[in-house]
Amino acid sequence: MAGEIAGAVAEDFRRARLQGRLQALALVAPLLFFILVTFAAPIAAMLTRSVYNPEFAEILPDTVAALGDWDRAGPPGEPVFAALAADLVRAREAGTATRAATRLNFEYAGGRSLLTQAAREAGNLKPPYTEAFAALDPRWRSVETWAAIALAGERFTATHYLAAADLRYAPDGGIIAEQEENQIYVTLFLRTLWVAGLVTLLTLILGYPVAYVLAHLPLKMSNLLMILVLLPFWTSLLVRTTSWIVLLQGQGVINSLLVGIGLVPDAQRLELIYNATGTTVAMTHILLPFMILPLYSVMRTISPAYVRAAQSMGATPLVAFLRVYAPLTVPGAGAGALLVFILAMGYYITPALVGGRTGQLISNMIAYHMQSSLNWGLAAALGGVLLAGVLALYFLYARIVGIERMRLA
Repeated sequence: MAGEIAGAVAEDFRRARLQGRLQALALVAPLLFFILVTFAAPIAAMLTRSVYNPEFAEILPDTVAALGDWDRAGPPGEPVFAALAADLVRAREAGTATRAATRLNFEYAGGRSLLTQAAREAGNLKPPYTEAFAALDPRWRSVETWAAIALAGERFTATHYLAAADLRYAPDGGIIAEQEENQIYVTLFLRTLWVAGLVTLLTLILGYPVAYVLAHLPLKMSNLLMILVLLPFWTSLLVRTTSWIVLLQGQGVINSLLVGIGLVPDAQRLELIYNATGTTVAMTHILLPFMILPLYSVMRTISPAYVRAAQSMGATPLVAFLRVYAPLTVPGAGAGALLVFILAMGYYITPALVGGRTGQLISNMIAYHMQSSLNWGLAAALGGVLLAGVLALYFLYARIVGIERMRLA
């Protein structure tokens, strides 16, 4: 009898637990769906676009198939040229030749005009097609041209990620470095890391004393000062960035003040804008609250008794701060640094307005390829590399925090 009662109680408990889980899932499901639609799906589409681009192969299928046996020792044979002529006739009738030409241009400078011209004349070409295409443009006899066509015809390719690392495929299929004048992306990534790291350090140096004062003032006074910290959030980012242009430009407030007090000659005004300096200064100001708030939230929970106990045991105020108080604020500093660094890595508006040529970050190049060059595959690859770097940083931080918690336990 007792066993039956215990079994019934256990069954009721399992049912109640299952029902509770289903209710929790029902409550979380709308948020989960929202995250999947607005966050996970766009990222997945971006990462897919960076390696998968079937457009060229779908527009010129016979040409891509005929190039499958090409040995790259020289220009392909007559069957490949004949297949290209037939594909271009169909593509021109369907209105898709321009899309194929645009895709080829991403792999081969001048490919758009080359393929567009051939598409216009394809209906008039007669065998032998090898000579007919060569008569249109001598580049049709070039191995480099056909290597680019073969590369554009690959549905799955790493060409965009190679470009993000300033590398490219050689005509023979090997991987080589880009020409020196075209090596820009590694420099932009390094500049982005440098600026993000410098902004993080500056916000920590400036934000730590502010958070300390806020945490140790009476609540009424700290709440009043906290309004001043949060005030920038109530002002448009565009307005705040534009204000720095007024302050930092050659005839701006800061330069005029320095000239007025005699620190800088009028003919040698400082270049504080449209470079990395302007980007760093403006981003530091804009991201400073994101460092102060995590620090304040941690410092507010630290009891003053810890420092008093250290001083009662003979420690000087400086030693008590460095050995007792500062280590307790590491979680807040780490969270603030991670937040500021991630935001700085992907910042776009501020570098675009005040960065000039030497202050642009990788986010500005991603926007350029999305809006101007329309090379979405390369933009997706650059975004994928940036995403991988941010995730690696996050997991490194989580691991360090986890190890530190285990050590303290």
